[in-house]
Amino acid sequence: MMSVLAIVISLVAGVIIYKYVFGDPGNFVDGDPNGEPLEGNLMATIYKGGFIVPILVAVNIIIIIFSIERFITLAQARGKGKIDRFVGQVKGMLENKEIYQAIESCDKQKGSLANVVRAGLEKYDTIKDDTSLNKEQKVEALKKELEEATALELPMLSKNLVVLSTCASIATLIGLIGTVMGMIRSFAAMSHGAPDTAQLATGISEALINTFFGIAGSTIAIIMYNFFSTKIDAMTYSIDEASFTIVQDFSSTQK
Repeated sequence: MMSVLAIVISLVAGVIIYKYVFGDPGNFVDGDPNGEPLEGNLMATIYKGGFIVPILVAVNIIIIIFSIERFITLAQARGKGKIDRFVGQVKGMLENKEIYQAIESCDKQKGSLANVVRAGLEKYDTIKDDTSLNKEQKVEALKKELEEATALELPMLSKNLVVLSTCASIATLIGLIGTVMGMIRSFAAMSHGAPDTAQLATGISEALINTFFGIAGSTIAIIMYNFFSTKIDAMTYSIDEASFTIVQDFSSTQK
């Protein structure tokens, strides 16, 4: 619901920016948005990009919003301390059989990795002295607990990445539509005797502005998507490493 709401707000913001910022009468000769832009006025030039511009502005706002959301979410998922140091601490505590200290370390670290490790350590402590299960059953129970805890955390890490990947694809396509429409307008201005310079300029502006916004949005979305994907892969690897350490330590101590 929040994702849908953010997209709707972005579309509304795109229209408002297009109409009241780029289309401000003060940006045009005689205060007429349908007339010529003031010399050197970039806002008016962007306004001449046509109705595709607010859509592209909205797409760029969506990219910014969800990039910020991913930054915040992944920062929280990392926890308070460095992940490598935390994993090293857990390994050392397990080697010294300091299970409760390791759980306390998870409470201090917080984040997705700490949540998975804590779930595994609690299961570790619960089943290590359970005489109703043999070694293989205990190991499988521990693995299942770690897998379930990981499955609960991973969706939060990758949530909304599909929005960025979608924007990376459609931004260029929407910009291309605007480019083609601008070129059609430009050729139409030259099709009847003497070229209509005003219409020709408007068509060229429409083509170039839409191309710029489309490429800019797609580029930012691709960079952000790859950046967050790399961060998630690194965090997933740390989760797998910590889970493997817990299972191996448990297996080595059980008879």
